[in-house]
Amino acid sequence: MNSAVKTVRDQALAAKAWPFEEARKLLSRIDRQKAAGKPVNRVLFETGYGPSGLPHIGTFGEVARTSWVRQAFEAMSDIPTHLIAFSDDMDGLRKVPDNLPNPEMIGANLGRPLTAIPDPFGTHASFGDHMNARLRAFLDHFGFRYDFMSSTATYKSGAFDAALLRILVHYDEVMEVMLPTLGEERQQTYSPFLPVSPRSGKVLLAKVVDRDVAKGTITYVEEDGSLETVPVTGGHCKLQWKPDFGMRWAALGVDYEMYGKDHLAQTPLYDAICKIAGGTPPEHFVYELFLDEKGQKISKSKGNGITIEEWLSYGPAESLALFMFQKPRAAKRLYFDVIPKAVDDYIALLDAYHANADVTQKLENPVWFIHGGAVPEEKYPVSFALLLNLVSASGAHNREVLWGFIRAYAPDASPEKNPGLERLVGYALRYYEDFVKPAKQYRAPDDKERAALEDLAGRLEALGDERDGTLVQNVVYEVGKVHGFEPLRAWFAALYEVLFGQTAGPRFGSFAALFGCAETAALIRRALDGEFLA
Repeated sequence: MNSAVKTVRDQALAAKAWPFEEARKLLSRIDRQKAAGKPVNRVLFETGYGPSGLPHIGTFGEVARTSWVRQAFEAMSDIPTHLIAFSDDMDGLRKVPDNLPNPEMIGANLGRPLTAIPDPFGTHASFGDHMNARLRAFLDHFGFRYDFMSSTATYKSGAFDAALLRILVHYDEVMEVMLPTLGEERQQTYSPFLPVSPRSGKVLLAKVVDRDVAKGTITYVEEDGSLETVPVTGGHCKLQWKPDFGMRWAALGVDYEMYGKDHLAQTPLYDAICKIAGGTPPEHFVYELFLDEKGQKISKSKGNGITIEEWLSYGPAESLALFMFQKPRAAKRLYFDVIPKAVDDYIALLDAYHANADVTQKLENPVWFIHGGAVPEEKYPVSFALLLNLVSASGAHNREVLWGFIRAYAPDASPEKNPGLERLVGYALRYYEDFVKPAKQYRAPDDKERAALEDLAGRLEALGDERDGTLVQNVVYEVGKVHGFEPLRAWFAALYEVLFGQTAGPRFGSFAALFGCAETAALIRRALDGEFLA
């Protein structure tokens, strides 16, 4: 091991960012396995996908977070890692999803595995194949490293057979785990095995009346009341989703899986089934669910919250990744108003990464994870919040106008040298039109504010072409103090409410330096004349 790699490894072992904390759990797991005489040839991460709906923002978050733990582990250890993106495409479809073509055709196939339903889009062999292709394209678009696995293919290949036969042998133990979690009526018909009917092709919630361990079969009650016997192996049965979770961990040897808080109560069940199936439960990480702008849990069926496509219309993928990275165990509002802050937080962290030579602090910086360790040298001389105010103040509707102001403020900046900033300009124009402009509520200044604004306009005019944001900000502070604003935040609130129709914004001095002191003075005089109120 060369000295540079050793330095990174030593620092990674001490790093405190949450993915490193999770990776250390895996190191401890490996130590326990080795102490028990079990060879460790690889570490397996898993993330699951329900292909009855399209990949969504939660899919991105789960795969990204799992990938970050994998990245942290790889910085600590030479043991090979793999990430499985597992598609539950053998599940029987229980209802027709919204907003899909050919709903009648889908409705005629309810109950059948997703991979046995014709593709409503007409592009793949089945509905499940279509959605799996969409998942893989989604993951590939964001550059995730993963191995795809299909539930249907895995069941049919026999890869689960040994674990399924063990579940059959220990059927009563599984029932002891599951029955207390069910209602009295459901207890009468529950079985962990869901037979795939050889008659209808449906995945049946059927009552099992007999089991033959020696033959590896179950006998169940068909839809017409007759009895049918099928093997539990080879894709003739699948498990109910809770036993399936634990069986899969055992069969594949999964070492790490994370999932949402809605699974938290089920975790003891998953672990117990995994042990019954002959495995060791993986390390877990439970993340909080997202809330909409009203503080309600986001639901695919409700359609509240924000889609990944919507986020990427107003901010770069790096900002979404940062939002997912920060405080994964805290409930967070996932709505449009969080995008500007996420963008500017990313810019600040990128600057901090390049300004800091300390290896540990670099490893703990979220941008190290977001970029897979290959952090770009991108420069952002202007923040997203400043761009939004620049659009507001200038009335600009195209990139060329905004770049004129940016070049005056940062002469070396250009779309070619600063491609990230060039993208931000487009995002800012779109975000302003859709969210900032419709919400503006200007107000008239009171007498005290009017006097202060007139004073500030005169001082800004005297500054000429000054582009030092700190110097301009000191002038703004001085005016607020001279005119008796206490606390000074009341002065800045007045600036934004009178000049922009907003309750807050970025540093006003930075904005004035970017927009131009003379231009800002003119903006103030327009506000004092009541132009914005009209």
